[in-house]
Amino acid sequence: MAKKVSRRNYRRKHRRWTKKRVKLAAEILAIVALFAAAVFALQSTGELEAVLGLPEKTPAPTPAPGQAELDVYFLDVGQADCTLIRIPEEDGGVYTVLVDAGDQGDETALLKKLAALGVRRIDAAVFTHPHADHIGGAAEVLQAIPCTDIYMPPVPAEKIPTTASYEDLLDTMLQQELPYMEAAAGTVIYKTENAALTVLSPQRGDAWDDLNSWSVVLRLEYGETVFLFTGDAEADCERKMLQSGQNVNCDVLKVGHHGSDSSSGTAFLSACSPQHAVISCGKNNDYGHPSESVLQTLAWMGIEVHRTDTEGTLHARSDGTTVTLAPAA
Repeated sequence: MAKKVSRRNYRRKHRRWTKKRVKLAAEILAIVALFAAAVFALQSTGELEAVLGLPEKTPAPTPAPGQAELDVYFLDVGQADCTLIRIPEEDGGVYTVLVDAGDQGDETALLKKLAALGVRRIDAAVFTHPHADHIGGAAEVLQAIPCTDIYMPPVPAEKIPTTASYEDLLDTMLQQELPYMEAAAGTVIYKTENAALTVLSPQRGDAWDDLNSWSVVLRLEYGETVFLFTGDAEADCERKMLQSGQNVNCDVLKVGHHGSDSSSGTAFLSACSPQHAVISCGKNNDYGHPSESVLQTLAWMGIEVHRTDTEGTLHARSDGTTVTLAPAA
């Protein structure tokens, strides 16, 4: 017969059992805490696998430092063109390229913009073609800012205009003994493992009647991203680039001839297939730039359009993988 336990004895035994259970739980928690601390220490020193007899893990790679970024500024210079390119270099320096130099009469404003962006030296100046709205401020810029190399297209002598802007540019180059190099298809202006600036057009031996089609067309690669600068290249020039097999596919397209319908043929835009299109033009300009037909084609293709006449100076930045483009701060 089972022994009957009184309620008082039961409560007394229950209290003793509860105290033992709490004490045991505290001891277990202490042991678990010590074990966890030991495991953490072994993990931090990389010895856990050895203690447990497991194969060593491949150590996680050390994160690479943040890659420097490429900066491209499409300057608001009214009904003219001027682009500043800054390519980061491995030694921490920057290779600075100026593409065109605005119009005559706007030199002071252009120099202020360049100074505000911290430009103290130009490694390469590319003057796409000798029209005043592309070289108008060139002489003053070269007089104010040291420049290493100058690139211009191989325009035949009979095609070169005898304008004041062009004569001033030549005089400045002679006075400062600045080296001049022809920018023709295949010319490599800059090249490193991660960046390249090359010329796609014109070709030596071309016979364009229109000076615009002699425009230097530049392809800038940075990592996996690509920019295309087309100056005032006309549709016939675009067609020849496609026929010759030039790679014009890009992330950012500097739209030809300020958005005129004499450029930006549908086949060319389709081959470029950019994410962003940049149009440099002046507010309420007399030429009707950009053309409504060009804007409609860009919209139909789903290309994001940016304009200096409505947004001011535009700043594109590439980390080598993606490009962002917005009005400059």
